[in-house]
Amino acid sequence: MELSAAAVGTLPAPRDSVRAVVVVPAHNEERLIGRCLQALVDQVEVRSDEFEVIVVLDACEDATTARVSELRGHIWPLSSEGHGRVGREGPAIHTVEGPGQGAGPARATGMDIGCARLESLGRHGGLLASTDADSVVAPDWIARQLEAIAAGAEAIGGEVVLDPAEAAALPPAVLAHREAQLAARTREAAARGPAEHAHFSGASLGVTPDAYRRAGGMAWMAALEDQELEDRLVAAGIQVHRLRPVSVVTAARTEGRAERGLARDLELARWLTERRYSGADFSAEGLLEVKATTVAAILPTRECAGTIGTILDALAPMSETGLVDELVVIDADSPDGTATIAAAHGARVLLESELRPELGPGRGKGDAMWRAAGATASDLIVFLDADTADFRSGFLTGLLGPMLLDPSLGLVKGAFRRPLALGEEVREGEGGRVTELVARPLLNLHFPALSGFAQPLAGEMAIRRGLFERLSVPVGYGVEIAMLIDALAIAGLDGLAEVDLGARQNRHQSLRALSAMAGEIMVAVERRTEGAPRPAYPSFRPRPEGTAPPELWRLRCEERPALGGR
Repeated sequence: MELSAAAVGTLPAPRDSVRAVVVVPAHNEERLIGRCLQALVDQVEVRSDEFEVIVVLDACEDATTARVSELRGHIWPLSSEGHGRVGREGPAIHTVEGPGQGAGPARATGMDIGCARLESLGRHGGLLASTDADSVVAPDWIARQLEAIAAGAEAIGGEVVLDPAEAAALPPAVLAHREAQLAARTREAAARGPAEHAHFSGASLGVTPDAYRRAGGMAWMAALEDQELEDRLVAAGIQVHRLRPVSVVTAARTEGRAERGLARDLELARWLTERRYSGADFSAEGLLEVKATTVAAILPTRECAGTIGTILDALAPMSETGLVDELVVIDADSPDGTATIAAAHGARVLLESELRPELGPGRGKGDAMWRAAGATASDLIVFLDADTADFRSGFLTGLLGPMLLDPSLGLVKGAFRRPLALGEEVREGEGGRVTELVARPLLNLHFPALSGFAQPLAGEMAIRRGLFERLSVPVGYGVEIAMLIDALAIAGLDGLAEVDLGARQNRHQSLRALSAMAGEIMVAVERRTEGAPRPAYPSFRPRPEGTAPPELWRLRCEERPALGGR
């Protein structure tokens, strides 16, 4: 455990009568910490000298610390709920400084200290509980947990209810989705122990000090420390009792302090409701009526002779009517005549090797996109893949629709159902192997706000020039995921959207080629994670079987600088 002896030593010894310690981590909670502490002071069926509160002040930059200081030692009047007693002295409220590494380490700090304080009294079967600074516990929250422990429970999960007024501001679909998820999770939890609901959350949990020690304590994790504690309890053979009378009301805000947790879940659920579109809802005619900006459609090509003509024919009517102002094909010196075919079908053709020749030969798809964007002038850029066998004009209108109708959007990604063609056999949903095996797991791990994107590697996307020109662009296959991550940092999640464009069948690469693609994607993501960047080793050795000697590939790890700084 990361228990700080110095932190423990700064606190007065606990009263001999203390049976419970409640830990409240707080970071910039000046607005809500008062009601949280008031609810703890107002506990019924338990005397105020039978429990104490430890507030872990974690790198607070607002008036949270001052607000807690005002409340400590206060002679509490009757609360608005009527649970307090006039002139009653409240429980001891202690404060300790958190490590400033997020809610998880802050909560773990308080739990370690609280556990040691109960053990110092010999209360190994007492109550070590935790709630959040934005939550309001039920009047009998402590009493019901002590009652459950007396009946044999060692770990307790309380029900977490969204603040009704704040929940009412969320889209109904978000609330319906949450309820459905909770129902499913409750059924799963019932297989592991008593479960009247689905929750074991830092907003409402309790353990005995003995169980806490047997489980190895709480991990110092930036987030999801409560889930990790549950896993540790289960591994130690300790059942979690999920009891409905042990309940809290928590804020339904979507601006979370932690990278993960309820606020982030609600934010993502709202995004899925408000920022997912159907391409079928937009027509070329309708978009022409609202178009108030210039549009460039850019198609990077490399040996696409079999598909580029059909694609350009589908786009031609939108170019003729003025929905598309610039129709550009940038070709990587394809030996199959792609450039000649594109020119014959009315596109402006750029050769990657001749565009910005001072940079040398073209390095890959990302490099082509970057060079072509610099050679166009339109305010809105749409990138389209050129190897699609069943291209439809709706791909373009679907991407343009959200951007033309909502100026707050900076980037829109396309999403497709991806069948996998194996000769005559077609397997639905089996395409996009690198997406499912590499890209989406990486985003869930490092950038969970982007986990709602079904196709983060889709080459079809629309982006505003002002945003694109602020992005560093990987020259190879890392371009799509890097643009998504960087756009999130600049425009925020609400500035991004995804549109369902139906199904798409494009050529599939060999497993060896996909391995190199995955490597470039991983390099791009790793460069955008926190911490000291690790060097990207461009030498890439595929599996040794096959050619002799094994060939050595070089991953394309370099990135083009933001065009805005040229």
